[in-house]
Amino acid sequence: MKENQQITGKVVDIFEQKIYGATIFIKGNYIHSIEKHEDAKGPYILPGLIDSHIHIESSMITPRYFAQEAVKHGTTGTVSDPHEIANVLGEKGIQAMIDDAEQTPFKFFFGVPSCVPATPFETSGAVLDSKIVQKLIARKQFYYLAEMMNFPGVINQDPEVMNKIKHAHDNKKPVDGHVPGLTGTDLEKYIAAGITTDHECGNYEEAVEKIKKGMKIQLREGSAAKDFDNLYKLIDEYPDQVMLCSDDKHPDDLIEGHINQLMKKGIEKGLNLFNLLKAAVVNPAQHYNLPVGMLRINDPADFILVDNLDDFIVSQTYIGGEKVFDQDGSHLSVMPAEFPNIMEAQKLEISDLEVENKNKPVKVINAEDRTLYTTFESINLNSNDDKLYSDTNHDILKIVVQNRYKKQKPSIGFIKNFGLQKVAIATSVAHDSHNIICVGVDDESIVSAVNEIINIGGGNVVYDGNTLTSLPLEFGGLMTSKPASDVAGQYQKLNSITKHLGCSLYAPFMTLAFMALPVIPELKITDQGLFDVTQFKYTALYDE
Repeated sequence: MKENQQITGKVVDIFEQKIYGATIFIKGNYIHSIEKHEDAKGPYILPGLIDSHIHIESSMITPRYFAQEAVKHGTTGTVSDPHEIANVLGEKGIQAMIDDAEQTPFKFFFGVPSCVPATPFETSGAVLDSKIVQKLIARKQFYYLAEMMNFPGVINQDPEVMNKIKHAHDNKKPVDGHVPGLTGTDLEKYIAAGITTDHECGNYEEAVEKIKKGMKIQLREGSAAKDFDNLYKLIDEYPDQVMLCSDDKHPDDLIEGHINQLMKKGIEKGLNLFNLLKAAVVNPAQHYNLPVGMLRINDPADFILVDNLDDFIVSQTYIGGEKVFDQDGSHLSVMPAEFPNIMEAQKLEISDLEVENKNKPVKVINAEDRTLYTTFESINLNSNDDKLYSDTNHDILKIVVQNRYKKQKPSIGFIKNFGLQKVAIATSVAHDSHNIICVGVDDESIVSAVNEIINIGGGNVVYDGNTLTSLPLEFGGLMTSKPASDVAGQYQKLNSITKHLGCSLYAPFMTLAFMALPVIPELKITDQGLFDVTQFKYTALYDE
């Protein structure tokens, strides 16, 4: 039984839109009463912050270790889509996430992934069909149907897609959207299916159209995509229709901050504090029907203390009346645990990577820095024999995707703008199906890097010609049961080595991870071959 507690300071009341001195009396897990008094001294007291859309897997750490870090930044809950682990391990992976999350007071609110596999153009480790979705969405551990990326299926009323949405509605649970660039009549059809959110707005005009047609917009600021600067005005203009989210937060970014960073940016841009807090707390809580505290009597005692409302540095965090962070650090204790995995990939040999020289132009992927989009061009590669190789003089490297779920030969292509002058980097974090992807200067290095990924069961690897440096990710090849600081340090080390080897990309492994995603234009590569996203079909390596 928890002892009764009391906290005195300046309460930031979202609902009254006032700041006043008060003492908050806590009995057990809940706020028992709030006693106002004008002369109260102390820090500002605010509700705990909520990330309205995140894939915990992108932090590369398990839920408990994520919670240990997030509470330092005032986050007390996340609306979490386990889409990545579901594509690798299916229901078993999702359950392992839930089991781990339940070992901490941090409030993880999981959704049921709606698109597993994400597309039929790559091999994934599992299928969540409408019957499985129906079973899962009825469970109390799931709060919503996660992002419906298959917008053609919605617009054309594909029976399997519509059944998944129906099962969510039957259980009175919201359905998240994912529709970058969709407008007009197609957007109206998508919304009419009962899909209520979107976190993929690239510009202000797109977001306003979606809001006016009934959607809530999640302003995203993560490691891969940063949209806050383009969309922040929505917070004051449509305060009831916006939420804050990160989507993907890599470990080196997570240790620097979370939703509190968006609070600070919003204040710097002159936004109304109470509208910001609505976006960070009230709107996600109400939209997803989350059992979180919002600083009201009888609410769970979920709140944070900050010294001032400018820099938004958190000094203490409470969840359910339990102090989980203060000046001594996080008080969430965690222990390493064992998690499921799958790695059935066939190890590579040099002969697997040979590409016949047909003396014709080759389609080369152009990777673009700080974006998920690519372009491509047709290039004649110089060769002294009947094989094609990387051409470092023109920054054209070989890129390989190896199926991790069964033994088969790799798919092979060529890519520009990685800048590597030596060796290879590889990863099993390759959205959305998370096969092994590698880019390298020579076949020997590619073989070494890919085979090391297989040896460690998944993770990130750099081979510099002599040494293999790795970050093992034993949970599905996506996460590890280690502290965020340890993972961030090793991740930064890998990035540093990669840049020392000639790569000029801001985030080499992040860029590499999205080269296998066949839903973002123009040219990508999956374990099944080169894929032309604009035509939505496979394409030959040679430009016939």
